[in-house]
Amino acid sequence: MKRLNITYLIQQPAMGAMISFVAVILFYVLLGGVELSNLFGAASWVNFAANLGIIALPVGLLMISGELDISIGAMIPAGSMTIAVVSGHYGLPIEVGILATLAVGVSVGLINGILTVRTTVPSLIVTLGTLVAMQGIVLSASVLLTGNASVSLTSPEWAKAIFGQLLGGSYQIIILWWLGFSLLYYVVMHHTHIGNWIFAMGGDKESARNAGIPTQKLTIWLFVLSSTSATFVGMCGAILFNSAQVSGGMLYIFNTIVSVVVGGVILTGGFGSVLGIFFGILTFAIVSQGIYFTDIDRNWSSLIIGVMLLAAVMMNNLFRKMALLGAPKIKTTREAKS
Repeated sequence: MKRLNITYLIQQPAMGAMISFVAVILFYVLLGGVELSNLFGAASWVNFAANLGIIALPVGLLMISGELDISIGAMIPAGSMTIAVVSGHYGLPIEVGILATLAVGVSVGLINGILTVRTTVPSLIVTLGTLVAMQGIVLSASVLLTGNASVSLTSPEWAKAIFGQLLGGSYQIIILWWLGFSLLYYVVMHHTHIGNWIFAMGGDKESARNAGIPTQKLTIWLFVLSSTSATFVGMCGAILFNSAQVSGGMLYIFNTIVSVVVGGVILTGGFGSVLGIFFGILTFAIVSQGIYFTDIDRNWSSLIIGVMLLAAVMMNNLFRKMALLGAPKIKTTREAKS
């Protein structure tokens, strides 16, 4: 029974990410001189993980389905600038600014999704195009409408409490949003037919379509979810810091993809889990932010981060192969008859 339990755990897509998370912490504690109380009591890496996680989770679902969205790099400043211009510069109610921000995310997501399913252009190229286009639109619109590349925003107390509050003086309220979204995605992906559809699309989209799965509609809505999540993070940042800028967001492309891959999702689709992505986000946050809590020379930080992330990805690949080896094999027609 004990062997069966261990085998079952090893075959879980999230196991590699969970072990990577523990290994990174042990590395910092044993070799970096980090005190666990200081590390886990710090808000910097948790806030970093929450902002990254809200974007990485839907992007992870897209990658499981076999698609990719890199336009998120432009949608974060697009979200922050939209609410700042609408409710900051023009003074419209914050509710209007929130709706306008989410509408921008939905619109760009629809464009990405429709172009992906209606053309033969890969989603990487489609979203690269919208990434560059939105960068130009955000900058041009900001200068044209406000005359500046940054806009201030004063939000009412209720909006601050929901989207831009600091809990305990340092923890962003967006952490609670991240945990809530993570739970919702987990239920949808692993306990509903929609999750089964997404995995089927990543395995073989043509077979999934022939089986009656609405692959085109589901792909479009996954792009909408990804883009809208990015504008949501930008909006929360503008409300929290009382301002928005046209720059920023590009690093999220790299950070998001690395977090999702560390979480056990493969670029070709069809394999992964929400729990794995969750721990992949935590691992990346600890790796990138934990270095500042160590006694290690900061000049070595990039090398250490790169090596640790590469090791985490390799570990995930090992566990994925073990999981696939343990999966039940499909019998051929001749084997079934015999």
